[in-house]
This record gives sequence, structure tokens and C-alpha cells, in this order.
Amino acid sequence: MKKTLNILNVIQRLNVLSGKIELTEEFTSKQNNFSKIYSLKATITVAFFYFYPMISGETYQQLKLDTLKHFWGFHQFRDLQEGIVDMVLSGQDALALLPTGGGKSLCYQLPALLQEGTCLVISPLLALMKDQVQQLRQRGIEAAYLSSELEDAEAEIIYSQCKEGLTKLLYISPERLNNSLFLQQIGEITFSFIAVDEAHCISEWGQDFRPSYQNIKSFREQFRDIPCLALTATATPKVLVEIQEKLGLKNAKIFRKSFKRDNLNIIINKTSDKYSYIENLIAQHYHTGIIYTRTRKETEELTQYLRHRGFNNVDFFHAGLSAKEKNRKQKQWLDSDQHILVSTNAFGMGIDKDNVRFVVHLSPSASVENYYQEIGRAGRDGEQSYVYMLWNEQELTNFDKILSHQIPTKKEFTKMISLLYSMFQVAEGELPEQSFQLRIDLLKKLSQCSGAKIKNVLNYLHNQELIFLNDYKSLSTLELKIHPGEIEQLPSKDAYFLELLLRNLAGLSSGKIHFSEVNLGHKIHIDPLIIKERIRELKSRGVLEYIDGSLASVRFLASRNSLWIENKYWQLFEHIQRNKIQKWEEMKFFTTDVHYCKMKLILSYFGEKNVKNCGQCSVCKQQEVQVFGNMISHNILKVLQEKPSTIEEIVVQLSFHKREEILEHLIDLLDAEKIKMQDFRTYMLA
Repeated sequence: MKKTLNILNVIQRLNVLSGKIELTEEFTSKQNNFSKIYSLKATITVAFFYFYPMISGETYQQLKLDTLKHFWGFHQFRDLQEGIVDMVLSGQDALALLPTGGGKSLCYQLPALLQEGTCLVISPLLALMKDQVQQLRQRGIEAAYLSSELEDAEAEIIYSQCKEGLTKLLYISPERLNNSLFLQQIGEITFSFIAVDEAHCISEWGQDFRPSYQNIKSFREQFRDIPCLALTATATPKVLVEIQEKLGLKNAKIFRKSFKRDNLNIIINKTSDKYSYIENLIAQHYHTGIIYTRTRKETEELTQYLRHRGFNNVDFFHAGLSAKEKNRKQKQWLDSDQHILVSTNAFGMGIDKDNVRFVVHLSPSASVENYYQEIGRAGRDGEQSYVYMLWNEQELTNFDKILSHQIPTKKEFTKMISLLYSMFQVAEGELPEQSFQLRIDLLKKLSQCSGAKIKNVLNYLHNQELIFLNDYKSLSTLELKIHPGEIEQLPSKDAYFLELLLRNLAGLSSGKIHFSEVNLGHKIHIDPLIIKERIRELKSRGVLEYIDGSLASVRFLASRNSLWIENKYWQLFEHIQRNKIQKWEEMKFFTTDVHYCKMKLILSYFGEKNVKNCGQCSVCKQQEVQVFGNMISHNILKVLQEKPSTIEEIVVQLSFHKREEILEHLIDLLDAEKIKMQDFRTYMLA
């Protein structure tokens, strides 16, 4: 009892998780053969690990809650979270299937704080890693990510911080488990456990199959069988079995929450005039929302259309924006209760906002998994929320064609990749260190393949970490390839320009830097286009190394191996494309079917049995109308009691009725003089 009270005094002196604190007291622990004296600058989490065997159950429970409250602001765990946290802290393997919004990240982030060492988080998306690390740092938690875009010096700093025990969570892609430098560096790092995010990627039948996930099992065995927590938001029963087998989970407890969301109203609407529908829809929703589109161009066009209609609370978001712009738009959306983002699916991963009242899909998603994950961002506070999906027959036909036209033959596949290496004179077995400016138009011309096929293959190579593809606007990179003392030997015009660059771009004399031509142009009063032209001239003569951030660039991450490309990587590519087509066919059925409850279809897809109709989706509402007789006229009158409305506004309010039926009943109500026209397009009660 005395030991427990002493520990409580320590906790109080640390001010119960007040971030990074000076810990000047010296603690001695002899329990479990530990005999060390600690004099640390650390968080309470370091002290917790050593004192854990002496802490009573009551104190342990309080410590978890204090940690939860301090870093996340919550007073209690949600649903299955605490059970998962306890399982991780006990050193057991576990598998968590929690729908989007179920708080998966906290299930590994919190126990990472309460254990010695670093939690290794394996995640498939660089954007998701960046978002998670940024959020953790904002909470005062030390976290980092390793990726191919980092310079060697930056990676070295991260390794050092992990070895010193300063970094509590280290995010990596699954491909890095085969990286010899990584394996060499982590020998001195103490890992608390492994968290495998988006674990469904390990399955050949899962969404976004990544074969490199299958290296995790051997990695665990190689490094003393580190405990593992697998997490996913979208996995069918078949995929769950495969996750356990291929990760080598031992006696893992499965935590599974139902995918049912009672507060989500799923509305599928067949319409050709989508922009008008959305215009009237958001006029009804004075709340925060997300509108998902398939392309970056659509996000900008729809935003422009809505702004012209007077909706100034609408903005667009996609992966092509600069990091500064993304952060600004994301913060504005998070801080507002009436802000709407029109976005590609690049937005939403790892974003936690409770009061999103509606989500709209301008077009069907690529799969049921994607769709459920995206609508799961609505109504996380449990309040009634609405999710809309718009579609038409012509659009489905077009998507069928797009999907088939973006898949190259084996001959086209190997030709494209061979040209990619040849364009930059990369020989068989060679791995160049520098990045290259990628002219996709030239690759298209040389390969005689469509842009869609080239983009599909480049994205595949990027996901497999054979290349690092930067295809969106970012800062440019510049490096001086001659010694500063040699500048005087250049023609005076070139020497003057280089001196100008050195004076205005800090760090250029000592290594590679990132910079903006626009900002530099403002600073030295020279047109950015002229700056680019002059830099390219010096690059052609070997004076500078330059990558234009406004254009695509590529960096090779694996040596050229034509045999592997023609066999191993082609077979995998072919499998992924077949899986993609199957997922799309399943999504088409979900979209067009008018007989089955939409929530019931989702639950059945994810293996839940004996599920009942939700009673609130567009199909259930339509069936209710058929059972209880014709209520369309009654519903129209109820809408007009609230306020005069146009046909478009009525259709949005009565989305479970067909537009043609509503028009017929409007005519009947006009004939019966129960309603009248306020103007040439607005109806009101008579």
C-alpha cells in the first residue's frame, strides 16, 4: 500500500500527464530483477512502465482515464476501446474490427504511451501517416513517420530519437520491413508492440491488397515475436480469417463492433441533374458536411457552381493542394459548424469531427468498403445524420468503360515500365539516387498507351514502393553541384545569378533545399518563369540539380529488374485489377437495387447475420409508402406547411419518392386547389 501511495505522489508531482516534464527525482525499482536508477526528462508514461507491477488495479484504471482525459479530452472509453487497450497492455495479440468512427487509432496510441519503448505502426498510406503524426504532435505526443520522400539526414534523426526512447509511435509502410537499412537501424530500438492499421490490406480478397503486409509475420518472428494489434474498419468474414493466419496472431481475442449505424439515413437517388439536387440539398442542411467526388476537377467545378449560387461556406479539397493549403482548409472545416468541403476521397482519413450532419457522394464509390468508410464520417456524435448518393445509368456505363480502358495488357504494362527506366538511362540492376522530372506526356507518346493506363500503372508502382511518384504541386528542390569557390570561374551572368540564389536561399551552399519560385520571385523582383528558365540552363550544364515542384517527379526505390516486372509484378497487378472490377460490380448492385434495405445490404456484406431492416433508408421509406397507401400528396403538403418550395427542394425533402411521382401529385394538388404557385417555379399552400 505504501508503494502505491508513493507512486501516486510521483504521479501528482508529474501533474498527471502535463506533457513533457522535468523528472528530477531518482527512482529505484528492484521488482522483476530491475535494478536501475532513473533520472529522466520524460512523461509520466516512462515512469508508468517501471511502476506498473506495483500499481493496484484501481490506480491503474485511474491512470488510463487520466491519460485519456489529458491527451484526448475524453472522460471515458467508447464501446470496445478499453478492452482492446487492456489486451495490448497485457502483451497479447488482438484483432479489432471497428467501423469508421469507432476510435481505432486510440486503441494503439494510448497503450503506446503506457509502455516502455516505441510502438511500430504499419500503415498503407503516406497521407494517413502524416495526418496521424501531425495530430499526435498537436496533442503533445512524440510521433514520427519514415517514408521514401525523407532525406537520409531526416531519417537518421528519427532513428536516433527512437533509440533514445523519445518517440512513442513510429509509422512506416509495410514495404519498409524489407528495407535492409531499416532492419539494421532498428536493432537498437525497443519496440513495445506492433499496430497493423488497415489490416485488411493483407488479404488478397480485401480492399486495397498490399502483398508487403504478408512480410509482417516473418518480421515479428525475427524480432522476438513482438505482440501485435491488427485493426481494420472494413473486413468480411473471409478477410478476418486471412488476417489472423497471415499475421500469425496467437490466441488473439477478436473485438468486433456491429457495423450498424442507427443514426444514419441512407438515401440513394437516381438523378441526371446532380448539381441542382445538391444545391437544394445543402440549402436544407445548415450544418457541416462533406461532398465526395471522383476527380480533382469535379471538386473545383462543383465548388465554383455552388459559390455562384451564393453558398460561400463551400470549399474544395484534394491531394493536389499544397500542404499549407490543405492545413488551412482542413482547419477551417474542423473549426466550423456550417462549413462544407467538396473533396476527393483524399479527405477524411484520420479526421475526427463529431458533428458532420451529412455526407454526399456525387457518384458511387469504387467499392462497398470505400462507401461505408466514407459515410461513417457522418454523425459520429450519435445524432441523426444523412448520407446521400447520386447516380444515373449513363454514369454507371461510363465507369464500366473507364475501368476497362485503364487496365493495360501485359505487353503494354512491361513496355511502360521499361520506357520509364530507359527515359532516365537506368540500366538493369541499377538504382539511381536522385529524383527525375517525369514528363507523363512523353511517356504516353512513347508507349502509345492512354493516360488512364499510365496513371494506373504509375500508382501501382508507387503503392508497391518500386518508385516514389510525386504528381501534385509541391516545393521545388535545388542543389548546387559545384563548389562555391568555382562560381567565379563561370561567365559573369551565371555567376551573378548564382550569387543571387545563394544570398536568398538559405542552405543552398551546403546541400539540397526546398523552395518556391514564386516566393523567390517576389523577394528578388524577378518573374518566376524567368527564374525557372535560368535554373534549367544551369542544370543543363551540370551546375545545379533541379526538380520543378509544379511538375511530376519520380524517384526509383528498387533496382531495375525486368524479369520480376514481367512475372511477379505483372501477376500481382493483374490480380489487383480483377479484384477492383469485382468490388465495382458489388457496388453497382448496392447502388441500383430497390428491393433490399441499404443498411441491411451493408451489414450482410460484412458478415453480420439475422439483421433487420433499418426503417429509415430510401428503400425502407419507399416500402413503407407502398404498405400504408399513397402518402405522397400528404408528404408534399407537410413540406409546404414549413415554407414555399420549388420542385427541387420538395424532391430533396421527399427523397424516398420518385421525382416523376411527385410531379404527378403536384398537378393533382393544384387541380384540387390545395396548393398554388407563388411564382413560376415555387409552390405554396392555397
